[in-house]
Amino acid sequence: MLTGAGISAESGIPTFRGEDGLWRKYRAEQLATLSAFIQDPKLVWEWYDWRRGIIDTKEPNPGHEVLAGWEGFFPQFALITQNIDGLHQKAGSNNVTELHGNIWKQRCIEEKTISEYHDVPLKEIPPHCPECGALLRPHVVWFGESLDGTILQKSFMLSSTCDVMFAIGTSAVVQPAASLPLSAAEAGAKFIEINPDPTPLTSYADFSFRAKSGELLPLLDAELRRRSEEKKE
Repeated sequence: MLTGAGISAESGIPTFRGEDGLWRKYRAEQLATLSAFIQDPKLVWEWYDWRRGIIDTKEPNPGHEVLAGWEGFFPQFALITQNIDGLHQKAGSNNVTELHGNIWKQRCIEEKTISEYHDVPLKEIPPHCPECGALLRPHVVWFGESLDGTILQKSFMLSSTCDVMFAIGTSAVVQPAASLPLSAAEAGAKFIEINPDPTPLTSYADFSFRAKSGELLPLLDAELRRRSEEKKE
């Protein structure tokens, strides 16, 4: 299971890129970089504090809720997400692999320790490590940075060994995430895409639905559970 920005957009979270993501006079591509953080950590953290404030007001939608319920319905269910908003966990998902990090987590630039912090607004901008006093940075993958090798390896392992792979709400233009469904398909898995618009992955999908996940997933869930009950009878 791979999810992208589309499933969060259904909860009212903007993509923070393009016109809807313009903050003051800056774009995401100007702020979500290591060089921007080094130059002006206060500015970068003010932007993330603004984003956290928006995300904090949003709730998981029916698509998130169905995926959380599938953890207990399907054996060895695994969820990989490109999103950093934590809505999957808020919906009740526990087994979540976050490719691009989590906006509610912070990492010490010296000790590399990771902590979780949900206060909105932040009490200190920029925040500092309570242990060593060094700056904390958002625990997210910025433009120009590589994904965590362990997380990436786990994601490809899960994809290449699954029986069914869903790609939900992902534009399929960001690598290496866009390659995960292809890895699953090449290994023989059924590949199902759910997205209102066609993507570069559409032609590779066994089934491709032009729909919002919050509308389609509850229908799929109801049908799967109905068939499961029929088998028990």
